[in-house]
Amino acid sequence: MSSPLADDGLWCRRFHPAPDAGRRLVCFPHAGGSASFYHPVSAALSPGVDVIAVQYPGRQDRRKEPPIDDIGLLADRIAEALTAWCDRPLTFFGHSMGALVAFEVARRLERHGDGPLQLFASGRRAPSAYRDEQVHRRDDDGIVTELRALSGTDARVLDDEEMLRMVLPALRSDYKAVETYRSDPGAVVRCPVTVLIGDDDPKTSLDEARSWEAHTTGDFALRVFSGGHFYLADRPQEVMTVLSDHFASVALTPHA
Repeated sequence: MSSPLADDGLWCRRFHPAPDAGRRLVCFPHAGGSASFYHPVSAALSPGVDVIAVQYPGRQDRRKEPPIDDIGLLADRIAEALTAWCDRPLTFFGHSMGALVAFEVARRLERHGDGPLQLFASGRRAPSAYRDEQVHRRDDDGIVTELRALSGTDARVLDDEEMLRMVLPALRSDYKAVETYRSDPGAVVRCPVTVLIGDDDPKTSLDEARSWEAHTTGDFALRVFSGGHFYLADRPQEVMTVLSDHFASVALTPHA
C-alpha cells in the first residue's frame, strides 16, 4: 500500500513508517503531552501496524504556534488533517484529554463515513461525566502541583524552570480545553469503545468510566489495570497486549 497523497506535515508524526501495513493506529496525547509519548507504541507495533501520533500545537516542534484551548476546535483541525490518512482502517487510542479529542474526531470522521474501527479511551471519564475542575485558573505553581500529583510528567521537566516556562502555556491551554469541554447531548460514536483505566486514578472512577457505554452504539468494554492516572506508563506490556489482540482480531477486516 502507498502512503497518503497529502499531509499537512504539522499534525501527524510517524516514528516508524509502515507503508505496507494494512492497519493504522492514531494516538492522541494527554494534556501537556506530545506525540513522542507514543514512540514506544510505534516501535512495538511496527511494521504490522502503521502508527500515527498526533502533535498538538504549542509543544515540541510546534511550540511557537499558539495552543488550542477548545476541544471542539482541536478536533475539527485534527479531523481535517486525518482525511489524508483514511486510506486504510483506523483505530484510535487517546489517553486522558486525548480520549476526549479522539472521541470528537471519531464523531467528525463518522459523518463522512471514515470513522475508526475502534476507539480506546484511556484514563478519562465519559464525555458526559462532568466535574467542576479549575486547574487552568491556578497560578503556575498550582499547575505544577497538579502535575506532580498525577505523576505523568518527567521530574526533570518539573525541576527545570526554563523547561517549565516553555511547557506551561500549552499545559494551561490543555487544562482549559478539558475543563470547559461539554459534549453535545446524546453524543455517540458508532464504533466500539474500550475504556482502560487505573484502579487508583483520582481523575476517573469506575462509574465515570462505565458511563462511556452511553456514548457508543457499538460494543463496549472496560479494562481496569493496577495503577493511577498514568497506569499505562507502569504497565506498558499489558496495554500493548490489549492493542495487539485488537489488531490480530481485525487483521482481515475490510475497511467499512
